Amino acid sequence: MAARRSQTTKKPSSKPRAKKPRRVADSLTVSVLKSTLESTADGILVVDEAGTIVSHNRRFEEMWRLPAALIASNDDAGLIAHVQEQLADPQQFVRKIREHYAEPESDSFDILGFKDGRIFERYSIPLRLNGRAVGRVWSFRDVTARRRAECIQEAVYRISHTAHTADNLQQLLRAIHEIVGELMPAKNFYVSLYDPEQDRLEFPYFVDEYDLTSDVKPRKLRKGLTEYVLRTGRPLLATPEVYEGLVAAGEAELIGAPSIDWLGVPLKVKDRTIGVVVTQTYSQGVRYGESELDILTFVSSQMAMAIERKRIEDAWRGQSELLRRTEERYRAFIAQSSEGVSRLEIDPPVPTALPEDEQIDRLYAGARIAECNDAMARMYGYKEARDLVGTALGELHNVGDPANREQIRSFIRAGYRLSDSETREHAQDGKPRVFLNNVVGFLEDGQLVRVWGTQRDVSDQRHLEEQFRQAQKMEAVGQLAGGIAHDFNNLLTAILGNTQLLLRDLPPGDAKRGDVEEIRKASERAASLTRQLLAYSRRQMLQPEVLDLNVVVAEMDKMLRRLIGEHIALVTVLSPELGRVRADPNQIEQVLVNLAVNARDAMPDGGRLTIETANVDLDDAFAQAHLGSVPGPYAMFAVTDTGTGMDAAVRAHLFEPFFTTKEVGKGTGLGLATAYGIVKQSDGYISVYSEPGRGSSFKVYLPRIATPAATAPAPAKGGPDRGTETILVVEDEPAVLTLSRRALEAQGYVVLAASDGAAALRLVERHGGIIQLLVTDVVMPGLSGRDLADQLVARRPGIRVLYMSGYPGDAVVQHGELPAGSAFLPKPFSPDGLARKVRDLLDA
Repeated sequence: MAARRSQTTKKPSSKPRAKKPRRVADSLTVSVLKSTLESTADGILVVDEAGTIVSHNRRFEEMWRLPAALIASNDDAGLIAHVQEQLADPQQFVRKIREHYAEPESDSFDILGFKDGRIFERYSIPLRLNGRAVGRVWSFRDVTARRRAECIQEAVYRISHTAHTADNLQQLLRAIHEIVGELMPAKNFYVSLYDPEQDRLEFPYFVDEYDLTSDVKPRKLRKGLTEYVLRTGRPLLATPEVYEGLVAAGEAELIGAPSIDWLGVPLKVKDRTIGVVVTQTYSQGVRYGESELDILTFVSSQMAMAIERKRIEDAWRGQSELLRRTEERYRAFIAQSSEGVSRLEIDPPVPTALPEDEQIDRLYAGARIAECNDAMARMYGYKEARDLVGTALGELHNVGDPANREQIRSFIRAGYRLSDSETREHAQDGKPRVFLNNVVGFLEDGQLVRVWGTQRDVSDQRHLEEQFRQAQKMEAVGQLAGGIAHDFNNLLTAILGNTQLLLRDLPPGDAKRGDVEEIRKASERAASLTRQLLAYSRRQMLQPEVLDLNVVVAEMDKMLRRLIGEHIALVTVLSPELGRVRADPNQIEQVLVNLAVNARDAMPDGGRLTIETANVDLDDAFAQAHLGSVPGPYAMFAVTDTGTGMDAAVRAHLFEPFFTTKEVGKGTGLGLATAYGIVKQSDGYISVYSEPGRGSSFKVYLPRIATPAATAPAPAKGGPDRGTETILVVEDEPAVLTLSRRALEAQGYVVLAASDGAAALRLVERHGGIIQLLVTDVVMPGLSGRDLADQLVARRPGIRVLYMSGYPGDAVVQHGELPAGSAFLPKPFSPDGLARKVRDLLDA
């Protein structure tokens, strides 16, 4: 158009047009540029090469919220500081500026995030004059609304996506909280759902910095802000002023910790309000406005649909889970049952019309285990059920055992079901097993097709019953042994007593003394035998003495070395300062022997056995940790081996009678039980420390006593002191009665002799004088020794009583036949022993 206008014929002007001054044109250009800068929606900032601000538009001031005084001051440093205070990452802002100062010809674009959530896009290009960069133009565009809209849209998509991927409602609400927290401050956030059937609010998700209880219990509807939103169906931004107005109007009341801003939005599915989503703030630095209300309202519809979907899924999943758990419980019951559970499939099926023997043969041939639990597999020596599945019934039963065929015959006759029926079978390793069975057969078209059953392994129970019967036999033998020992002691009393009387009457050098000595020695050996019988029957009597355990160990050294064998080294570590104990030396030796034998058996290939002694003080802490121990000073001896050791299961039963880990026939299980009983009877404590492959250490603690003062040895006693008192002797064994009378009369006593309690009472009635002492057997026909003594003490107060018996004193006291503390003389006894005991009792 400019060219066409130049060709148009015009009438020359009479006057040439005057040119505009240059400064007027420049002014016009500047005005156009300023108008352009002010009309743009972006904030524009122009700086020179040194970074000094040359120009900016008003939009820049508004976007950066620059105070008028700061603009008027032309303080570039203050301006930059003001800008940096608003940015979430001020270092990024400064870093980008410095990069452009270093490269003045470069362009750039980046994003600036503000602390208050605003987002700016920042553009920068060089300002050129005559082709040379003389400064830089910065352009800032506020994209907060656009980015927020994008984020909200993305949030809606993420909520929808999470509704499909979350495993449950709790996981969905946790994800929604995170999504909302990216759009707005939502540190304190909860979701409340309305249950119309119960007419109450439930809180499946609740996070609050003051109300720390995450598991908020359901509650009936009240006048909280949550109920207000649920009731009205409208969003609510409750600032302090709004909240006070609602309280004043009676629409709301405080529930929970008071907040500054409370923002709640109804969750609606179509026209139905299912709950409320709430976020609140307790800090003045975080306030809610219409923007946050719009955000939460926008995403609430998607939240409501996602929550409703997940609730339906959870309900369906709950039903499915209930079915699954029911099946799992059924499976778990079978799997974890201690009883074997199995299903046998029979192929081909067995016609029920066949004769019984043919049915049995076909059942053995065609029945196989199709399903079972691990417990049943373990009964047969397998690790898992799958190892047993597929096994034929005939491979498990002892087919040739008539009892098993009879059991199946009973199964057929009882209508293909049977309860508490025993079968004799064998495990994988061939060992016999006994099972107690309950089985039910399933019939189809007149044929037996499968059998369900349970079985219990009663092999150990049957074995224990056999052991119990054996133990009863042992107990009966023990009682018999004790009775024999008692009667034998009566005989030995007469034999030993009469040999002593004979030796007393025979002069030294008499040829008959040798024969009588042999009788005495044989009788003493017989007495030793009776003590062993009494020990076997556990009726032995302890004879405690003050002992030095070091001496006991030293005296047993040779015997222990022979006992354990040359393949085991014996080492003793004895404490020179060891305290004394009061115990029966024979019994302590028995404990040492039992522990040594136990150690020897644990080292079949050799090793080292160490016996150690030491003084030990047990404190309260030890006693609390070791049941059965008592705090105090002890002398300890330890028996330690380098053998196979024991695990915790074995240690738990170690001192139980009849418990043994040895092979059948290699041990009775009484050695350690006996040691335990002796130690406990001696008021001591025994402990064991052992680990598999690390050997064992048994420690025996016996109460330490004050060492008695050394005394000069007492002169050897001659014969017993004589007396003139009157003594009543009552004994049903004639030989013992005669011996007792002769022994006491020889010492000068007046002896009244009776063979039973009734005769003794008649003799006392006829005797008018004083009777100082009653010597009576404990067990007699008619009146017992105690009954006789009670009657005589009542008739003649002051009479003293000496009991005698073939049973030891401990046994008769424990059985209630004698009062505790009674004077007692065990059989067999010598004439001197009887006379000395009588004299001691009369002089006491």
